Amino acid sequence: MTDTKYKRVLMKLSGEALAGAKGQGIDLETVAQIAKEIKAVHDMGTQIAIVVGGGNLWRGEPAARVGMERSRADYTGMLGTTMNALVLQDALERAGVDTRVQTAITMQQIAEPYIRGRAIRHLEKGRIVIFAAGTGSPYFSTDTTAALRANEINADAILMAKNGVDGVYDSDPNTNPDAQKFTTLTHLDIIQKGLKVMDSTASSLSMENNMPLVVFNLNQPGNIERVIKGEAIGTTVTGEK
Repeated sequence: MTDTKYKRVLMKLSGEALAGAKGQGIDLETVAQIAKEIKAVHDMGTQIAIVVGGGNLWRGEPAARVGMERSRADYTGMLGTTMNALVLQDALERAGVDTRVQTAITMQQIAEPYIRGRAIRHLEKGRIVIFAAGTGSPYFSTDTTAALRANEINADAILMAKNGVDGVYDSDPNTNPDAQKFTTLTHLDIIQKGLKVMDSTASSLSMENNMPLVVFNLNQPGNIERVIKGEAIGTTVTGEK
């Protein structure tokens, strides 16, 4: 096994990351490239679980704002995360990595139900596990799902793979050329400064359980491997209160 900083990680992928340059939908070439990057880390011996969002296909909050019933809108989004999970599973298995999808809503024809012990056993056997359908309850984001699952599987850290953003800034670097990048933060800093890294529920859960978070640019080839090796890229958020 290659010398790595993290032995078991929970990777949070946004749905937009699977859309590539299209911005919406699923771009299979982009998904294949992400799978290749993940496989390289898997081959180093790191145990990998993944939570994938669904924003490339659906967002519940905007739908609710225009009149859709919020719970139904959120459940629709959970189906979107499951679609993304199945596509990513296919790409990983075509790359040669044994992968399982577990859903928080029972969908026995296409995936396993989420069972903590079974998920950990898959990881111990060298399989990648993708957690889909959020927490299974409305009003909770996939950020919160990532924080929850990371703690449940005893992950060493959450890897927040951002689409084109190389860390946490004090303001939007796309609109403010003077935005300052943080190299280290605490979860409490994120909450107090109102930084848009994770939602407040996810940040609070990570803080209370001392779960480290690394925010980095997914679009830079080799970055996932660099994070796993402990290189100082992106922004590291420590779990200390």
